[in-house]
Amino acid sequence: MKTLNAPHVGLRALLLAGALAAPASAALAQQVDELVVTGRRVSEAAVAIGTDETTATVSITREALLSAPAGITGLKMLESLPGFNVQANDALGMYEFGNSVTVRAFSFTQIGFLLDDIPMGRSDQFGGSPIYRYVDNENLLRVQASSGAGDVSLPSYASLGTIVDYFTTPPKENAGARASFTMGSDSLFRNFLRLDTGVHKGWSAYIARSDIQSDLWRGAGTIDREHIEGKIRYQFEGGADLTFQAIYNDYFDFDSPAITKAQYLGLAGDAFGRKGRYFPYLNYVPVLTPAAAGVTYSNALYNQYYKQAINSRTDYLYALTAKSPIGENIDVSVTGYYEDKQGYGVSPEAYATSLTAYNAQRLIIPGLFAPKGLQYGLSTVDGDRKGISGRLEWRVANHTVQVGGWYEDDYYHRTQNRFNHAGGNPDGEPLLTEYVHRQRDFVSTRKTTQLFVKDVISLLDDRLKLDLGFKALNIDYEITGARNPGDYIAVRRPTIKAKWEDNFLPQVGAVYDITGRDQIFGSYAENMALPRGADDVFSAASPLVPAPEAETAKNWELGVRTNRPTFNASFVLYKTSFFNRLQSFSSVVPGSTTTETFFQNVGEVAAHGAEFSGQWKPDLFAGKVYFNGNLSYNRAEFKDNYATVAGGVTTIVPIAGKSVPDFPDLVFQGGVTFEPTDWALFNLSARHISQRDTNFINSETTKGYTVWNAYMDIGELGEGPLSRLKFRLNIDNILDEDYLGTINTTTTTLASFRPGPPRTVQLTLSAEF
Repeated sequence: MKTLNAPHVGLRALLLAGALAAPASAALAQQVDELVVTGRRVSEAAVAIGTDETTATVSITREALLSAPAGITGLKMLESLPGFNVQANDALGMYEFGNSVTVRAFSFTQIGFLLDDIPMGRSDQFGGSPIYRYVDNENLLRVQASSGAGDVSLPSYASLGTIVDYFTTPPKENAGARASFTMGSDSLFRNFLRLDTGVHKGWSAYIARSDIQSDLWRGAGTIDREHIEGKIRYQFEGGADLTFQAIYNDYFDFDSPAITKAQYLGLAGDAFGRKGRYFPYLNYVPVLTPAAAGVTYSNALYNQYYKQAINSRTDYLYALTAKSPIGENIDVSVTGYYEDKQGYGVSPEAYATSLTAYNAQRLIIPGLFAPKGLQYGLSTVDGDRKGISGRLEWRVANHTVQVGGWYEDDYYHRTQNRFNHAGGNPDGEPLLTEYVHRQRDFVSTRKTTQLFVKDVISLLDDRLKLDLGFKALNIDYEITGARNPGDYIAVRRPTIKAKWEDNFLPQVGAVYDITGRDQIFGSYAENMALPRGADDVFSAASPLVPAPEAETAKNWELGVRTNRPTFNASFVLYKTSFFNRLQSFSSVVPGSTTTETFFQNVGEVAAHGAEFSGQWKPDLFAGKVYFNGNLSYNRAEFKDNYATVAGGVTTIVPIAGKSVPDFPDLVFQGGVTFEPTDWALFNLSARHISQRDTNFINSETTKGYTVWNAYMDIGELGEGPLSRLKFRLNIDNILDEDYLGTINTTTTTLASFRPGPPRTVQLTLSAEF
């Protein structure tokens, strides 16, 4: 647990002083004209720029979500927000292992994701709960993001500051239906149907289903996803509300390879002549010279066959939320949830690798079979998460006091083994009774408790609002079983426990209303997170390796926002530092003379920058043309070098002052919309990502790129049947920009990449009744 230091004492005093301050508050006398920046692609200012928020908080509205390509994932939606560097393997972001996000100083697994304030836990694709499995954009009300510091009340053990909350729509008041059909590039076909019951004696409900099928744009294989979600709601007289929601997601896809720059440029001497953005896995089993005499499929290049790279996931999420007022000044809400997950992944292993592993285990583990050729690598995952969160809000005088807590129990089971194929042929039937060698079979658990207290104080006739709060976070972790092949060889099944806690993580913020239209705001927050990839951290070495410290962060923000009749905008300056950054490298295990490769805390990352977001609907074009955009500057740097030890030799890795890989200095997103009538809309937008470094020592970079997108909405024509129909055309990457998108970053070596997708076209016909 963190020792209380001077800054914490000062913050405690500030919290106490704020709690004692209680001047009488009066309604703000100044009346402000209603915002007239309206249109199907323009958001209400209070949502778009976070009016009255003490932190930099922006949102994607329902109108914007519905104008995106049908089937776009919940992660790729974030690319329209300031500061978010989102990379995806395909236009919809469907391929899970091709997605990445960086913002300020944080990457994908250091961001907290929530669905209707339900924490999503880990975001890693293998065994986690990434948000894109749980949402369809047609059922979303808005997506709200706090880039620097999510509210202290939000439950998450993953966030070092950034929080993204996805809010789904409630059941509609009137019975109805919504349906859409989409066709597009790469044999894309998607259908969506939602049925609403309307309100009947307090009850209302909806159920929605979507199904998407598509070929990979790069190489052989398909992507298939079925998604079902629904809600049942009962509204009591007096304002109480009870909602049950359920989500089912079934996903299957084939992988596409990550490639080096040399492979991309055709300089790698590829045995099959592959190069460029379309560099694929092979859709046939080649004839190759055996690497081992008498073993037909012993050549390592057989691992390029596409049926050896598969992912499958099935996820369920259930939640019950109760909200109720208690008198006039107290509200309570409680949410209980349960998630079940299962799935598998397939990856190949070359004959020589399997033979070495087989020989290391065959005298220790009975029943193993010698490898016959290319091996079938099967990894399975299963587990569940269950938790409960609640809060009480009490409004008294000029205070709004919130107290609450969250508890979650996360159980996760993973196995990994290598099996023979029939005849050793990569296209042969997997022989799941012929184990070649064992790699892992472990269970890990996380038990998390979070408590918070928050006071929102209104001062100066409600023109000044202070947010004062703190949370306490406690995480108990345990892993037991065979974590790696070494555990099988050493005949051990260790149980390793770790605990991370901090009982005072403060958050202080203020927003001051200057004119009724202009606000200035600022905040400071501290956060702690479970070490990224905790299972990998504890699977990488012997049980003697000590647990790393939890990563922690401090976030400062100062900004202004304005809300004018034809213009609204937000501008924020920020500084972010996170400490105890984790990295895996070779070093001497503390308390011994043994050298192992394991995860260690090696220093600090600091980022500073500025973010602008705004919308403008000038009078010049009679209200038919409007603009939206955001521009971000971010500089993220390592602050410390670290040392590796190999063969008794210590090597300093000089990264202090180097930029963090995959963090562009500049990110721009902007668009113009033309709405000539109430039944037609045309939008053109551009997204620019500047040059990015690809490794810790900044010895390799990938150039910046700009992608242009467009869409057209035609529909709701007059009266009659046509008034129910809408037609949408989406074109992504209009100019067919050829670029490298997702980076698999490295420390000192050259990285690998996933090329960005080519021009993609979608046609969607939808109807609402």
